[in-house]
Amino acid sequence: MLAALDERESSIENALKSAETARNEMANLKAENEKLLSEARLERDIILKKAQDASVKMIDEAKEDAIKAGAQMIANAKAVIETEKKAALADIKSQVASLSLDITEKLLRKNLSDDKAQKALVEGFVNELKLN
Repeated sequence: MLAALDERESSIENALKSAETARNEMANLKAENEKLLSEARLERDIILKKAQDASVKMIDEAKEDAIKAGAQMIANAKAVIETEKKAALADIKSQVASLSLDITEKLLRKNLSDDKAQKALVEGFVNELKLN
């Protein structure tokens, strides 16, 4: 009977030691699991931060590209406007010169239609030359 009690006591002690070992292993596994979860959360946060930074960078680059493209379009439009303005001014100058010549020709024909008017004009030019 004593032997049976000793055996029973030994069996209980072994069971308690096994339970303690299992509890320690469970605590270690739980700690390891918590560590892995913490590392996974940290990695997730890093990935999300990188994605957000990349998104902000892409948006900023797109805005910058749009501003540059807009500025280039404005510069091109100004150049076209300036070219067209110069062409229009040259055309107006040409038309004014042509009209001036036409008017001068008509005035001279009208004023110099007779000999008396022609002589008076020539004498006026001569008098102007003598004064200068």
